[in-house]
Amino acid sequence: MNILIGLAAGFFGGMVGVGGGVIMIPLMVGILKMSQHKAHGTSLVALVFTGLSGAITYALNGSVDIPASVFLASTAIFTARAGARFANALPEWKLKKSFGGFLILVTLLLLMKPYLSHISAPATGWLKIFILLLAGGFTGFLSGMMGVGGGSIMVPAMVLLTGFSQYTAQGCSLLAMIPIGGVGAFTHWRLGNVSTRILPGLISGILIGTYLGGSMAHFLSEGALRIIFALVLVQTAVRYLRTPKPQPEVE
Repeated sequence: MNILIGLAAGFFGGMVGVGGGVIMIPLMVGILKMSQHKAHGTSLVALVFTGLSGAITYALNGSVDIPASVFLASTAIFTARAGARFANALPEWKLKKSFGGFLILVTLLLLMKPYLSHISAPATGWLKIFILLLAGGFTGFLSGMMGVGGGSIMVPAMVLLTGFSQYTAQGCSLLAMIPIGGVGAFTHWRLGNVSTRILPGLISGILIGTYLGGSMAHFLSEGALRIIFALVLVQTAVRYLRTPKPQPEVE
């Protein structure tokens, strides 16, 4: 079962340029009956291998910009640790609902990209670097907090604001995911939120699934890939928005 969960998450992550945490975490909680915090930490460990396998696949197709990935990761590695520690200190349901609303907005902007391209030119030079650093910092925190790779933030920011193609943005996201996930995973491991028992099967499935998903992505048109990615964001947003408010305990 661990291999099948990894296979599903890897295929999903490789195809749309995200780590697959939105698939792994619900499956680990629902099927393996893992606690939410432990699922988040274990997911981040697996995301390191998702990023590694996916980035290689995208790089072989010429869809990775290494300097952009470095800028994304350079701020994210600091905020990922903070996000992982913050996961146990804030009401998680509030952050999930806010993030769900943000994903809906990102989805609308992503779908409107072909019609917005004439409004403003993509950022270049120092402004482009600043956007990548800012996107990386924000992504790192949410990655550590939510146990996801952060592609849902990095990819739209790169496509809409810096002029990267959907393919290259997804490749950069997967490459940056390696150090981001590593820092967040290590912090969760120190907090006792990683299940090492299921990692071998999970990682084996991820490596195979990510390669298959990343290879299939290059057979789709950029417009089709954008729609698939938007559907993924909507599905994730709905899950976050439906997070119930904890009921106060009756004394």
